[in-house]
Amino acid sequence: MGAKSKEEILFCLTTYSPLWDSHKKGYRAWLQLEKSLSEHSVAAYLSDLEKLTQYFQSAGEKVSPRDVTLKHLQKFTAWINELGMTATSQARIISGIRSFYDYCISENITENDPTLLLEAPKTRRKLPDTLSVEEVDEIIAAIDLSTPEGVRNKAIFETMYSCGLRVSELVTLKISQFYPDLGFVRITGKGDKERLVPIGRHAIKHIRIYLKTIRNTIDIVKGEEDILFLNRRGTRLSRVMIFLALKDLVKKAGIKKTISPHTLRHSFATHLVEGGADLRAVQEMLGHESITTTEIYTHLDRDFLRATLQQFHPAFRKS
Repeated sequence: MGAKSKEEILFCLTTYSPLWDSHKKGYRAWLQLEKSLSEHSVAAYLSDLEKLTQYFQSAGEKVSPRDVTLKHLQKFTAWINELGMTATSQARIISGIRSFYDYCISENITENDPTLLLEAPKTRRKLPDTLSVEEVDEIIAAIDLSTPEGVRNKAIFETMYSCGLRVSELVTLKISQFYPDLGFVRITGKGDKERLVPIGRHAIKHIRIYLKTIRNTIDIVKGEEDILFLNRRGTRLSRVMIFLALKDLVKKAGIKKTISPHTLRHSFATHLVEGGADLRAVQEMLGHESITTTEIYTHLDRDFLRATLQQFHPAFRKS
């Protein structure tokens, strides 16, 4: 009989745990109400916690959340490693356990946080390709403005780059969230959290052209009346449609990099930091809860750093 996969091992373990079940219910409510997370995110966090209770059951350990020690968690991390999980998966699970103990501390379930000294496996942060300002201009210039879709796509990609939007935020953007006279859009991000983001003049100009010349000619499906960007059938665009439209433009522009809609968001943040923007301001515009997440999007390449030093630092200006 062959060895079982990690999924089979986890599936075979019973999930009933009277010492933990009431806390799981409270944790779910905390994630939903206090953290305003989506159902998908809540399920992911609960799944991480479920793995910990499954470990205790498999090891015959009868411990409650307040009894867990650092040693327990170190044995747990060794267990998930033996199951063959990747370093990224292990790090995510440990992050979920840390979140659970944030809840336990806030609700006075335990006074001590056993995760404080717990080390997660090191993972490599792979950064996507970044577009230069010139490359962004070339992509947008490749749009065929002689077609209705081209007029719409011009407004779409000007907006995505101008505001650093996630593609999910772009396709759900509403007309009622567009404030051209103030120069802002109100974005509904992850966990239904709202933020105000400045929008550039070019994006405003092309949204207005799209609204006046294209969108008002579409027979709009009921329920989609407030959605800003629509397809020819009068419904909101899908993520795939945005991806395919951008892929086609990248090909027309002759750019060889691996590009996705997220690349525009990454480039938006990188260009802001290269221009001297404060990291906290970038965090606010991107809608990141943690500054550490923002840092992933704001790496500066060595050539830019060297050029900056050569321009501004006296030691580098010496011949």
